[in-house]
Amino acid sequence: MERAAVRRRVAIVSEALDPTGLLTEVGDPSAGAIVLFLGTARNHSEGKTGVTHLEYEAYAGVVVDKIEELVAEAEDKWELVAVAIEHRVGEVSVGQASVAVAVSAVHRDAAFEAGRFLIDELKNRAPIWKKEHWPGGGEWVAGA
Repeated sequence: MERAAVRRRVAIVSEALDPTGLLTEVGDPSAGAIVLFLGTARNHSEGKTGVTHLEYEAYAGVVVDKIEELVAEAEDKWELVAVAIEHRVGEVSVGQASVAVAVSAVHRDAAFEAGRFLIDELKNRAPIWKKEHWPGGGEWVAGA
């Protein structure tokens, strides 16, 4: 039996992420599990304390295409129902989400594994640049 196509949406956005909307977007009566990952800005990094905010830059079209490739890879590996991924650009305050990955699947193992794969590979392969800011300075940092 052939699998149904995975519903997907990938976006680079400048506004705050909406986790509830993402959960609704990937919800489906055929899904036995939904996993949501939120990557949030923290107030410290690599021995530095007092991080005030992060700044992200990306070429949206290139990044969306790269993440779409990752979703296709996940679709080949796991029985997924839907995927929604958003990454913010611009300023992200401490405590706010900068990236969200929502995955629904027929079974929980697939949802967890695909979600982990997607965030890990997004961090490794998508050309998104991050700058950490603290009082008196800021610095561009390497990806994962």
